[in-house]
Amino acid sequence: MKKTVLFTLAAMLLCGTMGAQEENVRPERKKVGVVLSGGGAKGMAHIGVLKVLERAGIPVDVVTGTSMGSIVGGLYAIGYNANSLDSIVREQDWSYVISDREDLRNQSLSDREKQYTYAITTGIAIGKKDTSGGGLIRGKNLAELFNKLCIGYTDSLDFSRDLPIPFSCVATNIIDNSEVDFHSGRLAQAMRASMSIPGAFAPVRLDDMVLVDGGLRNNFPVDIAREMGAEIIIGVTVQGDAKDADDIGGGTMSILSQIIDVNCKNKYEENIAMTDLHIRVDTRGYNAASFTPAALDTLIRRGEEEGMLHWDEIKAIKRMIGVDDSFRPTMLHPLRPKAMTEQNRVTGYTFENMTAQDERFLKQKFHLTKREYIDASMEQEITTSMRVDLFYQTAECRLIPDGDGVRVVLSAGERKAMQFHAGFRFDTEEYAAVQLGLDIPLRTALPTNTEITVRLGKRIMAKGEITVHPRSFTRPKLSYLFRRNDIDVYVGGDRDYNIQYNQMQAEFTPFNFNVKNFNFQLGVRWDFIHYRNKLESETSQKISLKNKHFYSYRARLNYNSEDDWNFPTHGARFKAEYAYLTDNFAKMNGKAGISDVSAHWRKSFTLGSRFTIQPMLYGRLLLGPAVPQFYGNAIGGEWFDHYIDQQMPFAGVGNVEYVDKQFVAAQLQFQQRIGSNHYILVRGAGGQQASKLKEIFDHKTLIGGQLAYYFNTMFGPMGASVGYSNRTKKAYFYLNLGFEF
Repeated sequence: MKKTVLFTLAAMLLCGTMGAQEENVRPERKKVGVVLSGGGAKGMAHIGVLKVLERAGIPVDVVTGTSMGSIVGGLYAIGYNANSLDSIVREQDWSYVISDREDLRNQSLSDREKQYTYAITTGIAIGKKDTSGGGLIRGKNLAELFNKLCIGYTDSLDFSRDLPIPFSCVATNIIDNSEVDFHSGRLAQAMRASMSIPGAFAPVRLDDMVLVDGGLRNNFPVDIAREMGAEIIIGVTVQGDAKDADDIGGGTMSILSQIIDVNCKNKYEENIAMTDLHIRVDTRGYNAASFTPAALDTLIRRGEEEGMLHWDEIKAIKRMIGVDDSFRPTMLHPLRPKAMTEQNRVTGYTFENMTAQDERFLKQKFHLTKREYIDASMEQEITTSMRVDLFYQTAECRLIPDGDGVRVVLSAGERKAMQFHAGFRFDTEEYAAVQLGLDIPLRTALPTNTEITVRLGKRIMAKGEITVHPRSFTRPKLSYLFRRNDIDVYVGGDRDYNIQYNQMQAEFTPFNFNVKNFNFQLGVRWDFIHYRNKLESETSQKISLKNKHFYSYRARLNYNSEDDWNFPTHGARFKAEYAYLTDNFAKMNGKAGISDVSAHWRKSFTLGSRFTIQPMLYGRLLLGPAVPQFYGNAIGGEWFDHYIDQQMPFAGVGNVEYVDKQFVAAQLQFQQRIGSNHYILVRGAGGQQASKLKEIFDHKTLIGGQLAYYFNTMFGPMGASVGYSNRTKKAYFYLNLGFEF
């Protein structure tokens, strides 16, 4: 599914540096133009051809391109050589770049968790025309990447005069279906417009034009290079041979690919005829969505191999130019533009399209008035905060050269009226479940967010939460939750009884501190448990269930530096909570309250590039008089707190089983990645339980094991597991499709 979606989005990239040469082109030689076609991921082959041209010492005086060719060509024109482009391409997470997901590594843990809960997240503007849409993807991550790579060239420029190599790219104005050739403007915006895939990426609106992918009008712009004065043209294309009826299969992707190829033929033959050296790279076996590391490596290598096959022709072209074999062009920036340094000195800030209140928020949150330097990481963090904290649909941070430093321009787009989330899952315990969420910003003196969450399935939940985002790192919040639960409770692997109850919960958390990977909360909570029904077998445990109110004081600490929520390869996760449980704010049943201490810790160690070892320690201790059944320790399943709040996973136990008041466990997991997104997991666990803490190691050790396979998709992990434990004495099978919630 993921591959199909990526193809639909990127395949429509429509059919598709050697740094600057001498400051003044020598009059005795001819001017050389390099033209790069569109082609989506296949356009990465351009980089391999550029490596060969550099090796041969070909001077480049003009660069033109369309779609992916405009991206490679535009970066080449500002000083990235072929090796730099190779490194940049391999460093990117392309599934992120061609999506609208936020980079939440520096945001709160709750914001990060949403990204691994919901398959769909989109902003909604109500009561006003949203001009930033028009496609499945707004392309904000692409725009952010282009701005970061074009540091030093983000202001409005003349592409022929202000860039190390004169450059132009092509877009299509869908208002009148005309070709728009960019010779000036903002470079990042021009490249973004050139690859705005109709229906997939939102178009770029510029003045009275609505711009989409230039491949619709001119996918191989040799004519533009000629107009810019190029006398010798070296052109690179990545399109395959024309297809006939027998070549087109019945699949959607095959038909879509043919539609793309046919619509990119405008001017194509005429431009081929004007090319002095045409290098067509063989990209068979790959499509416009082939952004996997292995595919990119092969495409770049094929480009280099195809270039070497034309080595004699390239050397002949060099003689036609009027330079000898020993000639090597001067590289102004052999690795990257001069402005792409780790730190840039800030000369000032400019805020565009945002309120004075939002300006104050950003200044205080990031200490902008005191910040003397800025780097690409901080630039991205500020941009993400503008989207997440201030709810702007689009936002960008540009660094404009200003004397011996840069001026930071923070530009906001339209504001979201709300953010909509949707998650879907299926498993063999609950079958189907849906969770929907709305984040609604309130127009208050301090940024305030209201969240409404609804879960539909065997377990029904509705939750409302108000969080204040002051300019410091604390986020006070107030929440109310209603849960209608339906839980099967097992004993020794056999279902003992089914319990149905309603839970109402209100919590006030005045202290909610967030610092990157760290969150600490202090608050008070009220719970009311109303038991609706208990279905039991003849041998069921006799448990007294009474409706009751509980009041608790809580302190939580949460730390997570893992690089992935579901399949981490490095980093650690630690979560601990202390709660003091009462029924009258002071005592429980006239006696001292119950102390609830729980914690779990996990660390990932990677051996090689694919194999990860993950030890984990966890447990929960209940100290005090008789513990209400509702708060008892429960183990089983795949995740913490999945069916009930106090649930702890245990390898080999597939369903909820209650254990004694004191429970501690250790787990060791081996994670093997196969290919890009396939995972084999092997888990082993051991646990101890007792009614008294001093007797924790006096009882039989619980032992369990589990084997699982998962395929990591954009909709969540999809796979199955089998397990066995000495508590259940039977094997179990569990199927999961989708994110956990």
